[in-house]
Amino acid sequence: MHQTRLHILAMAGIILTFGSSTAALSATSLPGGASSLSETYENWTVSCLVQKQGEAQKVLCSMSQQQVDDKRQRALAIELSPTDKNGAGGAFVLPFGLNLASGATLQVDETPADKPLAFTTCLPAGCIVPVNLDAAKADALGKGKNLFVLAQAMDGNQIKLNVPLDGFAAALKRTRELLK
Repeated sequence: MHQTRLHILAMAGIILTFGSSTAALSATSLPGGASSLSETYENWTVSCLVQKQGEAQKVLCSMSQQQVDDKRQRALAIELSPTDKNGAGGAFVLPFGLNLASGATLQVDETPADKPLAFTTCLPAGCIVPVNLDAAKADALGKGKNLFVLAQAMDGNQIKLNVPLDGFAAALKRTRELLK
């Protein structure tokens, strides 16, 4: 459980740093008075932590998915939190070795790919792409089967990472509920 708390705090810091706004979503406690929780919705994990801020406390919740390669190294991590306009915001952590100038593109199923999103920095965990999904895009992810993250490797080859969306809608709904 200690690792889960560190993960939540680290990713919450990344999310808050890169613009995900949960200002209208302001829970101060979790069900049953728990100080943290973790729930799984198919391919997505909902994690919450109660954080003290002076005399007050605030609940931080996000939904995430991590993927590892055949060497058990993280290949991709996604962490999202609901925004106050029925969207979601957060960050993708992609592996090293990518052409950062080309950005990363998101594509739901066979729909046309979005405009490239810019990398903001690289940290020891990987390279960060902040993302803000409006309500329509969050809804499309909830109805989709796969999200493809497209990027270009330094050698010019196209990288296509597949993110299964099973459980996305339920995880986003639950995360919203926990933040009310």
